[in-house]
Amino acid sequence: MRISQSVATCFIVVIRHMLTLGFVSAILPDLNLEEVLAFAASNGFSCVELMCWPQGKAERRYAGITHIDVAGFTKDDAAKIKDMSAKYGVAISGLGYYPNPLAPDKAEAAVYVKHLQLVIKAAAMLDAGVVNTFTGRDYTQTVDENWPRFLKTWRPLIQHAEKHNVKIGIENCPMSFTKDEWPGGKNLMSSPAIWRRAFNDIPSDHFGLNFDPSHFILQHMDYVKAMREFGPKLFHMHAKDARIDRDKLNEVGVFAFPNQWHTPKLPGLGDVDWGKFFGVLTETGYKGGVCIEVEDRAYEGDLELRKAALIQSGRFLKNFLP
Repeated sequence: MRISQSVATCFIVVIRHMLTLGFVSAILPDLNLEEVLAFAASNGFSCVELMCWPQGKAERRYAGITHIDVAGFTKDDAAKIKDMSAKYGVAISGLGYYPNPLAPDKAEAAVYVKHLQLVIKAAAMLDAGVVNTFTGRDYTQTVDENWPRFLKTWRPLIQHAEKHNVKIGIENCPMSFTKDEWPGGKNLMSSPAIWRRAFNDIPSDHFGLNFDPSHFILQHMDYVKAMREFGPKLFHMHAKDARIDRDKLNEVGVFAFPNQWHTPKLPGLGDVDWGKFFGVLTETGYKGGVCIEVEDRAYEGDLELRKAALIQSGRFLKNFLP
């Protein structure tokens, strides 16, 4: 039975005015969209960030997952997905697509930009409100050397988002973990200094952050201070933890590849103080999705273990939510 558009729209509006707990769908590539929503509903999650990579081979871990195929996406497709979302009582906190729109190969970068435009259009049709992504970066160049191309690429993308009334949440991951991402990383907007410069040069209410505190653990930075300063720019939140192995760090130093001394963990198993995190988050007035992102290799053995990782993380984080 088709759910009325008025009911589906009312559900979306109500959920957006709440602090809601969900997860990033990238960890469940084995499940289709309805199965993801059903799992979320049966385990007490209120929202999901849905991955929208193009169909094809993944370029890296956690990439290439397609729970919504935005190629040729229609209003009828959107209506069916909104019905499904309302049926299970699970909102779409945002659409996710995390490529490198500033890749050194400009033809490659152009493919990413074109697909990102499609994701933005799909988000508008779904009333999802937010698209989460990376700005990208030419990792062989400095921030200043990247800047002209960043503005040339992202000014039109933000204008495109404004036209469709969609907010862009840039995740603060430096994407600098392994040899192929060295030395600069593949995502420019990883620090407050760069955020200030970017928001100054592209002043828009539709340009903000998808904030993940674990990336500040990696960079030895204060995530609480950043959240306070950039509260109005917090469009979406990722809940992922990270642990610094001090013994290994003392052996190789911070200039070694971070994967040698840094490990992504489930919330509560790393170095993030989640009480402080949620204390400050609520003080900023943030209302929206806080989505668990599982990248903990200890929980990736099979589908049931990955589901268990989400359930365990949800159980822990619910202690900090109303």
